[in-house]
Amino acid sequence: MRHADITRKTAETDITLSVNLDGTGVYDVKTGVGFFDHMLDQLSRHSLIDITLRATGDTHIDDHHTVEDCGIALGQALAHALGDKRGIRRYGSFHLAMDDALVRCALDLSARPYLIWNVPFPTEKIGTFDTELVREFFQALSTHGGITLHVDMIHGINSHHIAEAAFKAVARALREAVEPDPRATGIPSTKGAL
Repeated sequence: MRHADITRKTAETDITLSVNLDGTGVYDVKTGVGFFDHMLDQLSRHSLIDITLRATGDTHIDDHHTVEDCGIALGQALAHALGDKRGIRRYGSFHLAMDDALVRCALDLSARPYLIWNVPFPTEKIGTFDTELVREFFQALSTHGGITLHVDMIHGINSHHIAEAAFKAVARALREAVEPDPRATGIPSTKGAL
C-alpha cells in the first residue's frame, strides 16, 4: 500500500498527517483555518488520495505558518508514499472549469521541485483567508514533494472560484500522475531514477 504518516512539530505549528495514494478521496481535515480545510477537502476528494490531517498553529498571528507547514507535510507525505515511483504515470494535467474560473495545471513528479504560478486573485481575502496563501501552500507542496508544478488561471473573476478551481485542477492532475501505469513496470525515466 502506498501510504505515509508524517508528524511535524515546530514552535509555530503541530501537524499530524496520513495519506493513502490508493484511496477513494476520503478526507478528515481540521487545521483551524476554515477556508483552507475546504480546499484540502477538495484536494483529497478530487485526487482520490485519502487525507487525514490535524494541525494547530499560531493563527492568533495569522494563517501563514499553518497553511505553509501543511503544504510542507503534505509534500513530504506524497514523496514518501510514492517511494521510487516505479510503475506510476509520473505526469498529469487538467483543465478545471468552475463557473467563471478556468484553471490549468500540469505537473511532473520529477523530484525536481519548481513552481510556475500564474494565478492572480482579484481580491486579497476570501472571507478572512489571505489569497496569497494559496500560492504559499503550493510552493511548499512543490518543494517538499519534489513536484514540477505549473498552475495557470485562464479565466476568473471570483476569488473563491479561482482558488477552488486551482486546488481541484492540481488534484485531478495529481490523481493522474500517481496512478499506476498498467503498461509500465520500471521507473518512468530514461535515467533509471527520479
